[in-house]
Amino acid sequence: MADRTPLIEARLPRGFEDRAPADIAPVDRMIATIRGVYERYGFDPIETPLFEYTEALGKFLPDTDRPNAGVFSLQDDDEQWMSLRYDLTAPLARYFAQHYDRLPKPFRSYRAGYVFRNEKPGPGRFRQFMQFDADTVGAAGPEADAEMCMMMADTMDALGLAGKYVVKVNSRKVLDGVLEAIGLGGEDKAGQRLTVLRAIDKLDRLGPEGVSQLLGAGRKDESGDFTKGAGLDAAAIGRILAYVSFQADAADGADKVAFWEKFFAG
Repeated sequence: MADRTPLIEARLPRGFEDRAPADIAPVDRMIATIRGVYERYGFDPIETPLFEYTEALGKFLPDTDRPNAGVFSLQDDDEQWMSLRYDLTAPLARYFAQHYDRLPKPFRSYRAGYVFRNEKPGPGRFRQFMQFDADTVGAAGPEADAEMCMMMADTMDALGLAGKYVVKVNSRKVLDGVLEAIGLGGEDKAGQRLTVLRAIDKLDRLGPEGVSQLLGAGRKDESGDFTKGAGLDAAAIGRILAYVSFQADAADGADKVAFWEKFFAG
């Protein structure tokens, strides 16, 4: 009797990629260059595991019994939820808190490695991709931010991109003030604020109309998939779009004063 066991199809999971020698070599050279700049500035490497306890990833997770929206999660034999790291920031926060007593303050470190996101893949958007972070934790003043901007510029120069980039500086305090002005202050609005921030982050790719949809009821992409929005009303959406448009236009000092007076007056 013929064996009718079906053959397993050799196929790559969506959102992941194989890397050949021609892909690996230039990335390794780039990482070595970045590492050299970071270490010249006095940042030391640390390495955290691919998995973290799911609770340590905090703000990225929904309030569900199976916390796998946005992250890849599983339970170990102790019935503890673990997730593949979503980025390199949450593991740094866990590492700093766990080893707080023995670490220098401020703590300057860099980390490189793959992160994983359980999201729909698309052009240039993968479920596994590499990040290379540098952070200063516990700095008392803005000097650490200025140093980070300088290190960012030196890194781009070292990679051969001198004169081909712009370093933009943003204040999260200002953005938090904008969100508070439209009624999104407080811990009970944390999830909605995150949805708004993610929508704003897509401005370059989707434009004002796409961001407006994500700030409202939601947006359906070209494939027909629907992304739930932040649920803001038209007035709140208009104020956020006015803010991001103002930032993009980089108005002069007099215009800035008039803008903020009008903005916070509602």
